[in-house]
Amino acid sequence: MREIGIDEAGRGTVIGSMFVAGIVNFEGLEEMGVKDSKRLSPAKRTYLAERIEEATEFYVVELTASEIDKGRKRHTLNEITVELFSKVIKHLRPDRAFVDAADVNPARFATRLRSNCEAERAGEIEIISECKADERYPLVSAASIIAKVHRDRSIRELEAKIGAEIGSGYPADPKTVQFLKELLKEGEMDDLPYYVRQSWKTIGLYIPELK
Repeated sequence: MREIGIDEAGRGTVIGSMFVAGIVNFEGLEEMGVKDSKRLSPAKRTYLAERIEEATEFYVVELTASEIDKGRKRHTLNEITVELFSKVIKHLRPDRAFVDAADVNPARFATRLRSNCEAERAGEIEIISECKADERYPLVSAASIIAKVHRDRSIRELEAKIGAEIGSGYPADPKTVQFLKELLKEGEMDDLPYYVRQSWKTIGLYIPELK
């Protein structure tokens, strides 16, 4: 049976892209010591990501901040996430997929994924959808590591491009808050650059001092 794990990184950030990664199960995965990417140091994540990518098939989908803004004019973030997870499933074509549910209702998330994917392939696909699946299944933990490493790399590349430190890109990160404050000194919220998610209400909700 062909099994894959899927997870995302950057779904809730205010700066940068969201990445969704899928990996095919392989022998020796559990012995690697993978765990939820948030519980690993950046160096350990990078080390494990390299080993995982060398050992198996993987697929990564990126959706930029501007693409997310455009998509949210017609769809919810959950619907966008379902579409990205579906792209990974369609590419890797598994018999069974373990996914970290991007929905408070994991069964609903699985139903939407199955509906998206089975229309384009013969037969059924088994989807194991759970909240915090990256803490329960090494296969999903490995996918979370791949997604997180790709996301972190993109943020560091963005920092090098613009010549400024932006932190993790999450609204709770003091470095990100400071970076956004500096941006807003130079213009209005509607004029934020392409890598800031302008549709994100988190700018106003979680960083009220930026209003």
